[in-house]
Amino acid sequence: MRPPKIDPDLHKEKKPPWIRVRLPNNPVFWSTKALISDLRLHTVCEEAQCPNRWECWGQGTATFMIAGERCTRACGFCAVSTAKPFPLEVDEPQRVAEAVKRMCLNHIVITAVARDDIPDGGAEHFARTIEAVREAKPEMVIEILVPDFNGKNDALKVVMDARPHIFNHNIETVERLTPLVRSRAQYLRSLEVLKRAKEMAAEAGGKVATKSGMMLGLGESEPEILQSMDDLREHDVTVLTLGQYLRPSERHLPVVEYILPETFDRLKEIALEKGFRHVASGPLVRSSYHAADFKPELDLE
Repeated sequence: MRPPKIDPDLHKEKKPPWIRVRLPNNPVFWSTKALISDLRLHTVCEEAQCPNRWECWGQGTATFMIAGERCTRACGFCAVSTAKPFPLEVDEPQRVAEAVKRMCLNHIVITAVARDDIPDGGAEHFARTIEAVREAKPEMVIEILVPDFNGKNDALKVVMDARPHIFNHNIETVERLTPLVRSRAQYLRSLEVLKRAKEMAAEAGGKVATKSGMMLGLGESEPEILQSMDDLREHDVTVLTLGQYLRPSERHLPVVEYILPETFDRLKEIALEKGFRHVASGPLVRSSYHAADFKPELDLE
């Protein structure tokens, strides 16, 4: 008797029908990909396996990831490689600025891997990139998505002195799950980083919009999500993103639950009622998804 055939997909994670990714059919996608390769730049779109990279690149937008593609942390959700990083590339800020000019961008998102191997966590490199982009295109809206710099206020000040328009730092998940999900990061420290960024901008006579995001489906409860919203508002965060956690590989944390699209819609309404100025909430939403839809002047009045 022959043994039964084994379905190779039997043990693969089955995704619900609303988790769909459109493949690239836009020539702008390929020109964006070629430009990024030509300038030897990294994007979080690729390194973190963002499900929206086809759409964003097809629109000629990308989130640039500076300071290399190797992270010093090993978060349970993240697809970015964990390894000893290479030295910073001195000309990288200028290459990012060149990409801004070639892509005719009006809004840029700049992020980075965690660089715990550097005393300032890469803060000076962030500042130099912001300054290079502003020099290339003064009217550009500059959004940064930063690590926590291990809570070092002096490093954070270096970044804030460069005057970004939008300061984004993700809490990623609820307080209870933070030790499991985020390597070395601390929930309360992340909240303080967001608060201090806005305070530092005010102390320098300016303003900044602060933004944070969460992944859902890791086992959090709805009361915990609502508590995290309250915590962010108490720390004067006004922009929120909510998206579905998708497991990058079998080495990463499993998906506990796929959140229904209507639940994301309901959470968006709750967040707006709590006082957030702008909320992006949906299964495929990520921190920088449609980032240009948010107008920072709402917070910079």
